[in-house]
Amino acid sequence: MLNNIGLPGLLLITVVVLILFGRGKISTLMGEVGRGITSFKRGVADGTAEIEEAQKTAEAGADAETAERSEAETDKS
Repeated sequence: MLNNIGLPGLLLITVVVLILFGRGKISTLMGEVGRGITSFKRGVADGTAEIEEAQKTAEAGADAETAERSEAETDKS
């Protein structure tokens, strides 16, 4: 059913939406959608940064633990 809408059908839908909601309401809605997308991207970037920081902290902890083990083995010898 939605496969054969075509360009004339999309134009008709656009005109009907503009008539029903008006240009001001639609531009406000699109502004909100844009802010939502920006907020989502910022959240994803913050999450990625937190994950990378946690990985670096875990690697640093593992490196320190390995160094302590090697020092303990050297002291035993």
